[in-house]
Amino acid sequence: MSRRAKTTVPAPLKEIEEHVEGFRQVREAHRRELIDDYVELISDLIREFGEARQVDMAARLGVSQPTVAKMLKRLATVGLVEQVPYRGVFLTAEGEALAEESRKRHHIVETFLLALGISPDTARRDAEGLEHHVSDETLAIFQQFYESRQ
Repeated sequence: MSRRAKTTVPAPLKEIEEHVEGFRQVREAHRRELIDDYVELISDLIREFGEARQVDMAARLGVSQPTVAKMLKRLATVGLVEQVPYRGVFLTAEGEALAEESRKRHHIVETFLLALGISPDTARRDAEGLEHHVSDETLAIFQQFYESRQ
């Protein structure tokens, strides 16, 4: 019996346009990922504590307060948050809508992973990354899948 490793023929390269589109989608997802995470966290903190403070965001995101301050400035510039001196950070209507959309995407992905039998802890962690990278079409299929199993 031969112990030679099986060799596989690599798939041919995709057309340039297809390659570009795939990488463009990934870059866009990475760009939006931090924004989505911040607005969702701000929304969650406001629901729980009535306001979102930089110190709480830094602790929950595992980053420094200056990192949070820099991102909050960016979020304010694009109209997603308002910072109230000596109080905290609050979402604009646009920011709250984005937070709700992000929360919905997370729920769909996490529920799908749970339906596949993934452990709750792993599903929660994996959904945190996947939610930003799946298309609306894929999300709809995830949702159809787990709803059909109920």
